[in-house]
Amino acid sequence: MEIDGATALVTGANRGIGRHLAAQLAERGATVYATARRPGAIDLDGVRTLTLDITDTASVAAAARAAGDVDLLVNNAGIATGATLLGDLEQAHREMDTNLWGTLSVVRAFAPVLAANGGGTIVNIASAASWTALPGATAYAVSKAALWNMGNALRHELAAQGTSVLSVHLGVADTDMAADLPLTKLDPALVARATLDGVERDRYEVVVDEQTALVKEWLSKDPEEFHALLARMLD
Repeated sequence: MEIDGATALVTGANRGIGRHLAAQLAERGATVYATARRPGAIDLDGVRTLTLDITDTASVAAAARAAGDVDLLVNNAGIATGATLLGDLEQAHREMDTNLWGTLSVVRAFAPVLAANGGGTIVNIASAASWTALPGATAYAVSKAALWNMGNALRHELAAQGTSVLSVHLGVADTDMAADLPLTKLDPALVARATLDGVERDRYEVVVDEQTALVKEWLSKDPEEFHALLARMLD
């Protein structure tokens, strides 16, 4: 897909990876709808701001009506509460309601828009956590695993209308969401650049960093060995 001349909508564009995605899309020649629950927080030039709460079906429907010329949908909005599956169930529900069901709500609303505009592309910002779970973020991992396989499923369901689906996987990016994590973090501008390069190359999947590539590699190996390795790393 050629980004120059495309019309893109980015969810969660007020900060972090989403802000860099919106900015770089505009730099590459796209018309950009930069969306957030509070669009007044979006401080980018050269974009159209739009209110969008992906967990609110009325808000999603209104955005789809307002942005009827979109042919590139970038599902970036998400949350990480630190919930565990045996801990605060309400918070675990929030993560699934946002990262999975909210994203699917946006896809369902914009799929007819993409079809009307020639098919286009959907990008889902997933995670290395799609393929493994770490202590303290297990609900997040489940939500991102579901998001990853949702993308796989959507490729089948959207093929007839010519819509491609790209799943982006990365470790921890240097954003507000990860501010308190004592880990080496990725530059969100790098994540955005790798994502948009993947769009232009019509990729199914972008693995941004070496750590995430290693996690993916272990999927084909004995899970007992992988979890033993994780235990040693976390000890």
